[in-house]
Amino acid sequence: MAASGAKKKQQQRAAAAGGAGRRRRKVPDAEEKSWQKAGSKLNEEISSDSDTENPTFGGKRKKENEAEEIEETAQEKKLRLAKLYLEQLRQQEEEKAEEEALEKDLVAGRLKEDVLEQKGKLQRPIAKDLQPPDTAAIRVLRGHQLPITCLVISPDDKCIFSAAKDCSIIKWDVESGKKLHVIPGGKKGTEAQHVCHTAHVLSMAISSDGKYLATGDRNKLIMIWEAVTCKHLYKFTGHRDAVTGLSFQKGTHQLYSASHDRSVKVWNVAENAYVETLFGHQDAITGLDSLSRECCVTSGGRDGTVRVWKIPEESQLVFYGHQGSIDCVQLINEEHMVSGADDGSVALWGLSKKKPLTTVRQAHSNHGAQGLEQPYWISSVATLLNSDVVATGSHSASVRLWKCGEGFRRLEPLFDIPLIGFVNSLKFSSAGDFLVVGVGQEHRLGRWWRIKEAKNSICIIPLQRMTAGSAQPADGS
Repeated sequence: MAASGAKKKQQQRAAAAGGAGRRRRKVPDAEEKSWQKAGSKLNEEISSDSDTENPTFGGKRKKENEAEEIEETAQEKKLRLAKLYLEQLRQQEEEKAEEEALEKDLVAGRLKEDVLEQKGKLQRPIAKDLQPPDTAAIRVLRGHQLPITCLVISPDDKCIFSAAKDCSIIKWDVESGKKLHVIPGGKKGTEAQHVCHTAHVLSMAISSDGKYLATGDRNKLIMIWEAVTCKHLYKFTGHRDAVTGLSFQKGTHQLYSASHDRSVKVWNVAENAYVETLFGHQDAITGLDSLSRECCVTSGGRDGTVRVWKIPEESQLVFYGHQGSIDCVQLINEEHMVSGADDGSVALWGLSKKKPLTTVRQAHSNHGAQGLEQPYWISSVATLLNSDVVATGSHSASVRLWKCGEGFRRLEPLFDIPLIGFVNSLKFSSAGDFLVVGVGQEHRLGRWWRIKEAKNSICIIPLQRMTAGSAQPADGS
């Protein structure tokens, strides 16, 4: 037992000595370097784990881990890209469907407007968005020596044509306010030597394509001009008294004229031809208007009627409502119109009823000494086509804008625009962004009063809207 124990002790000492010898053996250089590199990497990993509070090192480590986590196989990558492509296709189809639906809505809305316009029921609610203009923004154009009697705006809203008692016609540029062309008036008795007017120009119209300009004077003549160059083309004779109303049928070159001789004449301007004469009024006709249909409306002065002339049927509708001389009339759409009289009243009409839908008495209040008050005459009216906006003029030192109620059964004042003088002519631009006013010291048809402080001028009034109105039928449906 003692011998075996001593033997075990000797073996343990020998093993320990052998281990010590192995640790002391020389290690090759390459192996030593690899061991050192492994040891340093281990130290770095331990150091990075211990430095978790350092955001820089922590962020790098986190990115490395994320990069390892998003590693994917080729099959997974193909699947991911296919899903992404399908998602893009789905989004494109949805956007395309939305665009097509929007386009369909726009087309449907436009078609609906066209149908309502043809039926005469289109009423765009613009009045609620109109704001009173800044008086400093009103532009005044001076060029005529005597009171302005009539004016028109070109279909593209770029030019204004005006005429006056000085027998001249001026073409204006809307943007700059400069004169583009002047057709001077001639002296009475020189008609043979001149191709211009030699008497007060009382009426004016321009074709819807902007090609022809027609003007009528107190000397029974109608002149046809080329609107672009102001070159004289034709002279129409046939009326036996002053020509007080002119209008082209929209979309055609058919011209309607009205006169103090109580007749309405139809002309074909493109062919330089007379068509026919219509009779019916019992007094001098003072105003005329027309739209797309082959018919026109006239105001009959002292006979107290407004008439609608149906040209193909050779028939007429007679409307009664005013108590005084009806001096002006204007169509709002194909089924509604507005008129003004020297009794101070403004009336809204529907072509299906012989009486006014609504009438506003003393629309511009009264003037004169106490007990002798008289209403201000309504000397001109204008409408923004297919909308609910109406403008009226007098010599009450202001132009008044009105809102037509639903179904044209009400007429409510919006605001007044201060202007001194007789408002002899009013026209809205096609886009509805400005109103042009022809102002004079005297009424266009006579010299009953004279306002000395007034300026014979053209006023361009900008109209500001908060938002653009959408179309709706005039009957509210």
